[in-house]
Amino acid sequence: MTLELTVPGAEDVILKDGSTLRLRSTNLGDAPALVAFFRALSPESRYLRFQGATRVDEPTVAPFVAEDWPESLSVLAERETEVVALATFVRLRDPRRAEVAFAVSDELQGRGVGTRLFERLAAHAAVAGVEEFVAQVLPQNAAMLRVFEDAGFANHRSLEQGVVEVRLAIAATDESRARADERDHVAVTASLQKFFKPERIAVVGASARRGTIGGELFRNILSADFKGAAYPVNVKSEPVGGVPAYSSIEEIPVDIDLAVICVPGQHVLEAAESALRKGVKALCVISAGFAEIGSEGAERQTQLLALVRAYGARLIGPNCLGIAVAGPSLNATFAGRDFPTGRAAFSSQSGALGIAMLEQAQERGLGFSAFVSVGNKADVSSNDLLEYWEDDPDTDQIILYLEGFGNPRKFARVAQRVARSKPILAMRSGTSRVGARAASSHTAALAGSDAAVEALFRQAGVLRANTLEELVDAAVLLSSQPLPRGNRVAVLTNAGGCGILSADACDAAGLVLPEPGAETKAKLAELLPAEASVRNPVDMLGAATDETYERALPILLADPGIDAVLVVFVLTIVADTQKVCDAIARVAASADKPVVPVVMSSDATMSGAFAYPESAARALGLAARRAEWLARPAGSVPRTEGIDELAARAIVDDALATVDDGWLDPRAARALLEAYGLPVVPERTAATPEDAAAVAVVLGLPAVVKTAAAGAHKTESGGVALDLRTAEEVRDAARRIGGPVLVQPYLKGSTELLAGIVQDPTFGPLVAFGPGGTLAELIGEARFALAPLTDVDAEIAMTTGKAARLIAGWRGAPAADQEALKDLLHRLSRLSVDLPEVAELDLNPVLAGPDGCVAVDARVRIRRPEASLSAKTW
Repeated sequence: MTLELTVPGAEDVILKDGSTLRLRSTNLGDAPALVAFFRALSPESRYLRFQGATRVDEPTVAPFVAEDWPESLSVLAERETEVVALATFVRLRDPRRAEVAFAVSDELQGRGVGTRLFERLAAHAAVAGVEEFVAQVLPQNAAMLRVFEDAGFANHRSLEQGVVEVRLAIAATDESRARADERDHVAVTASLQKFFKPERIAVVGASARRGTIGGELFRNILSADFKGAAYPVNVKSEPVGGVPAYSSIEEIPVDIDLAVICVPGQHVLEAAESALRKGVKALCVISAGFAEIGSEGAERQTQLLALVRAYGARLIGPNCLGIAVAGPSLNATFAGRDFPTGRAAFSSQSGALGIAMLEQAQERGLGFSAFVSVGNKADVSSNDLLEYWEDDPDTDQIILYLEGFGNPRKFARVAQRVARSKPILAMRSGTSRVGARAASSHTAALAGSDAAVEALFRQAGVLRANTLEELVDAAVLLSSQPLPRGNRVAVLTNAGGCGILSADACDAAGLVLPEPGAETKAKLAELLPAEASVRNPVDMLGAATDETYERALPILLADPGIDAVLVVFVLTIVADTQKVCDAIARVAASADKPVVPVVMSSDATMSGAFAYPESAARALGLAARRAEWLARPAGSVPRTEGIDELAARAIVDDALATVDDGWLDPRAARALLEAYGLPVVPERTAATPEDAAAVAVVLGLPAVVKTAAAGAHKTESGGVALDLRTAEEVRDAARRIGGPVLVQPYLKGSTELLAGIVQDPTFGPLVAFGPGGTLAELIGEARFALAPLTDVDAEIAMTTGKAARLIAGWRGAPAADQEALKDLLHRLSRLSVDLPEVAELDLNPVLAGPDGCVAVDARVRIRRPEASLSAKTW
């Protein structure tokens, strides 16, 4: 039986000029609009689309509105209620192939519309089982041929009877994904230009009364000395801050780049439509009253986004604090203070936390190139902002406060690229466990939303802060210090107790305190009193002065075994705090290693200094983590051979034909694993105790007997008996367990591990790996990684955490076969991506020895995936 496929819903695409389009499947009511669309095409465009035919009427478009999914699909694009593009595929006699064609209105040609239509059509066709697109193209139709070339799919061309036949394999490849990501980057960057480089701004709802959000926001624009022109809009046309106002944005006699809307929620749609009619392509909606208030507000937000898409524009908000950009001296927020300028870009999903962050940053001397409060993220998200800030010459680091992810897989790809050139710091709230919902497998019980976030950030190179203080601390350090080459830290202090605290803090942050080299210790011993400690921490004693710091610090920095120095000063009567700070700053200015000052005194100020060693160590730990990530190869997803995806798909589809959510029976679960080449122990199903005894003799004693009930926790339910040495013991165990049983040979003497997958509702497929057996959940330490896994991801799984110690040979046990385990993880990763219907999969335990690995127990839960609620495709 075949899994029922849902007709694709509305989707939004972004074009290379930064404008947007909404796509949707056609229906019978679209026939008149399609006739009008084709008739509006130039004669040349119509000729190329229909290969010579020029007459277009309702019978001509009938095939495009026929509802025949998944045998065919037609997708149209609309702008301001008019059809501007159409793409269609029709399956051929060979169901793996489909013919494809599309047409784009003359005024939109050259903007990448055809490529975007082709991308989406290919994605839907692949879901329907189509493997290859075929197109018949006239040789002079260079635009369509270029679309096929630019898409990044492998293609073949042939010329017959004056027509070019193009065949394209439409399975997503690294090349096609890279091309699509590059198109997204160019398009998104273009779409945000009006937000970050506006020349003319209108504030709709800018009241003349003091204390109103719109009025104060407009006054903030004026007080920041915006380099462009700002226009207040209010019903009474009352001047604001001495600036003449207009009763409607459409009355303003010049083009407007950015409209900031501050009217009550129920009036936002009207105000937005007026701005869009004016030609505004960038809207920032400050107003509340949308998805955050419930279903009524959510519907209003849906209507707002649809309106914005209809005009090809972009939207920040709604329900946000606004936007501030250093370059044009723009402060279009209703924050109560000025924004410190600098080279850090900051996006916050919470306006209040954004204000708190800005206050803390100003106290620490951290400035911003831009601040964006994304609010409800109806459109512009942190993903979009990462795309823009990647190329922004005014931004050196990126800071994100996240409450949720719209498209985490896209975030991972973009962040991984951006983090290669600019550090990304992130703080994410709401880290409760995913699971209470049916976490019936070990893998799902161990997984939680926080595990997924940790995996996402770790793989993407995002530095995660757990508190606002930590976020500011790390940003300050990264903006003022070079990266360490490693995690080896020396502590230099004038107080032994603080040195010990610093050492403990470094250890907690993943840093190590090595013994200084012999030459380093000798030079320190010449400089310091005999009672001082020249080990690590280096305690110069309370008599240390600014001169002592200035002479000792370079000695430690010159040690090749030290990557950074944590310099701690405690106020004493013999040292002048400001002089000590100045001495440390002079040395740090010429150092190529981080010098992290901790000044435990209020008698002086020092840029970049920390008040406590714990804060400094955590920030330095994040910097060391970034250096380690940058030094790591990017990795690639290896090809996994010997997979029968069609057989696996049939198993899943057959199961979902009878149940939307449930466990596969052992026979189906085993067949699924075998289709992906996963190593499983030999086993047979026995209906009676006598059959079990006979099977055990054939497979070989000693034996294992388990319940064959689908999805059962065998150990917890008493449904397993191990090391059965005789046929009689097998027969007795089968009788006690009851019902059909599984019989396996008893394997021992190997390391017990857990491997599995779980489909996170937000982050998609995660691969789990860690200690296994009956204590898997108690021991914990299962590490999660987002699929697909690269070779580097698999290597990290083998060499980190408690699993690594088991694999290396725990307490004299032989080392396990790492290559076999890596292969197992890659096969699980491929399965999780190919079959999102596999909601949970447990291999526990996996027995790993010197010559391979084998799963001796498997449980597989399937669930019909939920449709995505977001129409955004970038």
